[in-house]
Amino acid sequence: MIRTIVLAYSGGLDTSIIVPWLRERYDARVICVAADIGQGEELAGIREKALASGAEECYVEDLREEFVTSYIWPTLRAGAVYGRKYLLGTSMARPLIAKRQVEIARAVGADALAHGCTGKGNDQVRFELTYAAFAPDLPVIAPWREWDIKSREDAIAYAEARKIPITATREKIYSRDRNIWHISHEGGILEDPASVPPDDLFLLTTSPAAAPDQPEDVTIGFERGTPVSVNGKALDPVTLLTTLNTIGGRHGVGRIDLVEDRLVGMKSRGVYETPGGTLLYTAHSELEQLVLDRRTLAAKDLIAPRYADLVYEGRWWTTERLAYDAFVDATQQRLTGTVTLRLFKGTITVAGRASEQALYDERFVTFGEDDVYEQSDAAGFIRLYGLPLRVRALKDQALAAQGVEVPEAAEGAPAKALALA
Repeated sequence: MIRTIVLAYSGGLDTSIIVPWLRERYDARVICVAADIGQGEELAGIREKALASGAEECYVEDLREEFVTSYIWPTLRAGAVYGRKYLLGTSMARPLIAKRQVEIARAVGADALAHGCTGKGNDQVRFELTYAAFAPDLPVIAPWREWDIKSREDAIAYAEARKIPITATREKIYSRDRNIWHISHEGGILEDPASVPPDDLFLLTTSPAAAPDQPEDVTIGFERGTPVSVNGKALDPVTLLTTLNTIGGRHGVGRIDLVEDRLVGMKSRGVYETPGGTLLYTAHSELEQLVLDRRTLAAKDLIAPRYADLVYEGRWWTTERLAYDAFVDATQQRLTGTVTLRLFKGTITVAGRASEQALYDERFVTFGEDDVYEQSDAAGFIRLYGLPLRVRALKDQALAAQGVEVPEAAEGAPAKALALA
């Protein structure tokens, strides 16, 4: 028998109506867990709202620093980007929220876990894979897969009938997810991929057209691949990211409009704002170009999309991620330095980069006189580097001279032309 249910609670439309639904359906006490991962003013009065909806208690947990240091930074250092654009703001947060939900469920002796994810989305997978990792014994209740509410309009009507306070309306019915890393927008007019996002949709970023008419430079400092400073000032992780959000947002940086492939198989359209994150990804990538050798960069570029898939698909608590993290950590040991970015009306250009660990050395690349690089050495290098091509061509010439038909040579030149050489 289920007596106590712990619900992952956001205070949005879905979880607001889930509280009374759980009480009516299971005649159980409902305890909410709300995670503060940087939603800001959205959390104002959230505990009171949960209690007003019928919850027995609502724990509001400040997880901002853990979110940045243990989830955002590893994903950034891996260079993980999903669908060529998405910086995984929602995806990274779910394993953290679900883990804390399980911890509180254990503390209060809960009989079940619940979430407000729809049966069409990715979050249901992310939450439930975390439940499987930390509470395989607890049943999971997913109301959107059980009840007869079929749309957000139905959900609004349900809330109105029970006098549950909500912010969603029939006229402006966007589904948003916000944290310290980003804000996502879905639903409403955005469900038509041909529609232009309205100006009032955006909350974190200024329209590039209305951004300042003068560019702004921002310098980001890294130690072993982890961001540590902005414009020469050392900052704690939460302050650093908040500062970059403000700077990037002021210049209209970090907007993306993406038709993405959901894990459940369908395509969906979302508009994302990730101002600070976009600056960090750009700067981190530039510093890697300066410090890492090309083979290590290539290996990292192979890992990055797989890491992105792992995060997007909710497979955070796996040996696979630990293995990727170990590899990435090894690549980041020398990644200390600074990158200066110039921001102007939604664009980012690199204004400079510096590191004592840089593999770039002017002595080797200068066109002036130097005593480091012997240019005559290049002839032997090219001869050995091109040896397979020379052997193949000599072999084809010999075969053609004997009247043996050979495949076309490089660049589509007929093999028989070799016999005339």
